[in-house]
Amino acid sequence: MLKLILHLLVSIFRSRQSLALENLALRHQLHVLQRSRSRIRLKRRDRLVWVVLSRIWADWRRPLTIVQPETVVRWHRQGFRLYWRWKSRGRGRARASPEIRHLVRRMALENPLWGAPRIHGEMLKLGLEVAQATVAKYMPRGRKPPSQSWRTFLKNHATAIASIDFFTVPTATFRVLYVFVVLSRERRRVVHFNVTDSPTAQWTGCQLVEAFPWDKIPRFLLRDRDAICGPEFL
Repeated sequence: MLKLILHLLVSIFRSRQSLALENLALRHQLHVLQRSRSRIRLKRRDRLVWVVLSRIWADWRRPLTIVQPETVVRWHRQGFRLYWRWKSRGRGRARASPEIRHLVRRMALENPLWGAPRIHGEMLKLGLEVAQATVAKYMPRGRKPPSQSWRTFLKNHATAIASIDFFTVPTATFRVLYVFVVLSRERRRVVHFNVTDSPTAQWTGCQLVEAFPWDKIPRFLLRDRDAICGPEFL
């Protein structure tokens, strides 16, 4: 009986909340129509109202008449892009100096067997603070392909390969959720996925254990060089 009463109270609260949001949506559209004389003109605050309604109200499309629902979705995406453009302004990796680029190319050409880690280590010995990724970026590309191409490797070992990666999902409050995905290369099948707002190496390792229990561990694991895949993950 107590569960039934609680369920009834929750239903009443949700119905009243939906009615209040619908009333707000209709009043806002009426205000826009009264303000516009010949052509409907929407301001930034009008777009913001519908962006917020689309994130907190599941039935927001039903009372919408002044614009198409796809337009509201486009407004939200534009707002998210503008927010992150404003937040990341003035940032970015500075380009290496011409002397550094020339030195990287010269060391790579004079030492064909040296890779980016070796050249990076030699430059650190010379007192040049440069990242290994920068060294690899400015190294000249070899003309001869390796003995076994990446496509051939995937074809021969697809049954024993799994891939992991993160992708982000934005929210209405401009937060970012991280989605962890484990993919089987044999059939390109999603084996496991989970969502978190603060990924760590320990959390990522636990997700990998849940994805491959018992004796189903793949022989090869494809991943990037993200800091999340640290010692605790390995």
